Amino acid sequence: MENSLQDKVVLVTGAGRGLGAAICKRLSRDGASIALTDVRENDLVHTSAEISAAGCNAQSYVMDVSDETSVINVLKQVVDHFGRLDVIINNAGVDYTKSVEELSLNEWDQVMSVNLRGPFIVSKSAFPYLKKNGQGHIVNIVSTASKRAWANASPYHASKWGLLGFSHALHVEGRKEGIKVTAVIAGGMKTPFLLERFPDIDVNLLQDPENVADTVRYVLSLPKETVIPEIMVLPMTETSWP
Repeated sequence: MENSLQDKVVLVTGAGRGLGAAICKRLSRDGASIALTDVRENDLVHTSAEISAAGCNAQSYVMDVSDETSVINVLKQVVDHFGRLDVIINNAGVDYTKSVEELSLNEWDQVMSVNLRGPFIVSKSAFPYLKKNGQGHIVNIVSTASKRAWANASPYHASKWGLLGFSHALHVEGRKEGIKVTAVIAGGMKTPFLLERFPDIDVNLLQDPENVADTVRYVLSLPKETVIPEIMVLPMTETSWP
């Protein structure tokens, strides 16, 4: 029997635009209440307003995933407002396209802080709320960068390989508490994450973020006794995967 999202409370990081916004819109259409979080307040307001205008339940919160105090405070606000927390989507991510020689230590630290430290802080802070429910689901948005490597993306690769490992370790710990953990390995998407940094990229090689959002919805729909720990979703013309 499909797992319904009706009245489930879903927190999404990096929710202001791109894949995060697509996930929020997709899950809200199935009845989920959405807590949108991002460091960009303007993007949050726009996406939250779209979801609310469609008659869905959404609240936005400015949150820095790499700051434990920020995360703890926002999660408390979410639970105070909605009354519960059921699903976490760790989607926020950053990258610098630079060689190891060009990359600064601060840039390395920022990528690791958002892409790896962030999901750890959010998951750790959410665990008590999910345990209280006796069930829950944490979805980590990973990347084909966790499986292969290319030049000028060393911190991104390191963070995503680490996030994939963290997801599987968290899966082992969460199972005994009824908490599912899934790593969604997404190939290239038509989102600002790529389009703003690579204006000459061939968009025909990329997939619509809504397709990845559909995959997230699918893993959340499985019956209580079943979990997918890892799933990959690629454009048919993915260039970073054979």
